[in-house]
Amino acid sequence: MTTGKSRNIAFLGTGLMGAPMARRLLRSGFSVTVWNRNRTKAQDLVPDGAIVADTPAAAVRGVSVVFTMLTDGKAVEDVLFGQGVAEALDAGSIVIDSSSISPDAAREHALKLAERGISHLDAPVSGGVVGATVGTLAIMAGGDAALIDELADLFAPLGRVTHVGPSGCGQLAKLGNQQIVAITIGAVAEAMLLVEAGGGSCEAFRRAIRGGFAESRILEVHGQRMVDRDFGTAGPSKLQLKDLDNIVATAASLALTLPLTEAVRAEFADFVGHGGGDTDHSGLLLHLEEKYGRSSKG
Repeated sequence: MTTGKSRNIAFLGTGLMGAPMARRLLRSGFSVTVWNRNRTKAQDLVPDGAIVADTPAAAVRGVSVVFTMLTDGKAVEDVLFGQGVAEALDAGSIVIDSSSISPDAAREHALKLAERGISHLDAPVSGGVVGATVGTLAIMAGGDAALIDELADLFAPLGRVTHVGPSGCGQLAKLGNQQIVAITIGAVAEAMLLVEAGGGSCEAFRRAIRGGFAESRILEVHGQRMVDRDFGTAGPSKLQLKDLDNIVATAASLALTLPLTEAVRAEFADFVGHGGGDTDHSGLLLHLEEKYGRSSKG
């Protein structure tokens, strides 16, 4: 297998997370060919040294490692097996899927690629755009542990990689991460409702509990967005809902009931259904205020 900076990489999906990840690889000295459905987003990486391909299949020809960072399982399936990527890859190459998809889909992709002599890792990430930009992502990898070790130089510019088990377990870990994120966002938002309804300051409340047992990255980042009323689109709620749908479906397949997850999933579904899909998931506060806040009670 090719090693070190001599590896040629293809990066498929250069959106919010994919672009800074690809840029980190480029600035670490790797040769990277990029493709994105919206070509402009791929073209933005040219000043960093990227080569832009017209199709996913063209991007992966002759490369040894392919990263995918796509919207969902259907998009990954289409790019790998509908748009010719699997056929264009040489035997012995490696696909690292950093998209957030279901564990079952990840295992199915691994099996189909293995039939062609192609290795597969499901390696979703957490840390948001900031983590992708500065290279501090938490990377949860499922698949062959020895292969993950061999790719340490590729993962290093991106963040900290942890092998969490066989194929599909990276996606299981990401689902667990997304459970914690969604439920904690809901908890912080409800706490803001409580404090404000009682006449307190949400900004002062957040400052007061920083460093205590309620401290978290969610309180730090998303809590500040709630205080500032500046939600943006960094983590679209429609993608949070997609992850929650995968969590609930996976739990059902394992005969598990997850009441807190199901409750917050219902609120996100309502928020997205009423036009909040592109709003950052911290914007769940807006939905809770409208539906349950004092102003909604008349």
